[in-house]
Amino acid sequence: MNPVQPTASERARAAGPCLGCIAATSAVAIAVVASFIYLGIDFRALFARESIAAMAKFIAEFFPPDLSPAFLAKTAWGALQTLAMSALGTLLAMLGGAALALPASGRFGLALRQASRFVLNFLRSVPELVWAALMVLAAGLGPFAGVLALALHTTGVFGRLFGETLENVPEAPERALLDAGGGAVAAFAYGSLPLVWPQWLAYTLYRWEMNIRMAAVLGFVGAGGLGQMLYFHLSLFQQAQASTVIGAMFVLVFIVDSASSRLRRGLAPAYA
Repeated sequence: MNPVQPTASERARAAGPCLGCIAATSAVAIAVVASFIYLGIDFRALFARESIAAMAKFIAEFFPPDLSPAFLAKTAWGALQTLAMSALGTLLAMLGGAALALPASGRFGLALRQASRFVLNFLRSVPELVWAALMVLAAGLGPFAGVLALALHTTGVFGRLFGETLENVPEAPERALLDAGGGAVAAFAYGSLPLVWPQWLAYTLYRWEMNIRMAAVLGFVGAGGLGQMLYFHLSLFQQAQASTVIGAMFVLVFIVDSASSRLRRGLAPAYA
């Protein structure tokens, strides 16, 4: 008779505790405690009666929001500007990321692979707010600076994601077209692109959701849209107007998130 083989959990218990797991957990715990000590966060002051009363008074000033027709029309225009800024920035980033993903996937040799990956790492290592501050200096105040900021940062993200997708795609369809006499562009367009396109589109939709939120924040450095409206009214302590802008941000993000999630679920069978 064959002896009964122990289960995976029984073998793990017999092997004893995971020393690496214990060490990593201890290091994280020490880092968290050291951070609280170094920053000197005083939770007693945060939850003191005076602090809670001040926060409650500040929150109460946001109600009721300004629902006058004139301000609602102004807010709707700002929401449309934010939506357009995120959509255009994401589209430009998709094109730039796809162009850089080709050399980043190693299709044109090691030198171009390293150079393109360096560019992609640089683009995504700079946060959108920093890019927006730089673009405001270069292109002036307004949504154009926000579009450029979103496009630059997201190009680095798309280039990395698109390049990794290209690296994992089977080479057989494209190779077969090349062997049959097809050109390099046609072989890529008909052999590899149909395999990676659903995944690229899913990445684009997901990133667009994130860029909607970021576009609403970029206005704090002068990049237009709802963020610039929010910064303006908060600076003047016009909390009722700021409350309307915050509500418009929530509605806009909710609509785009819902629509994007539905589209990505529809694409799931294509790349599952």
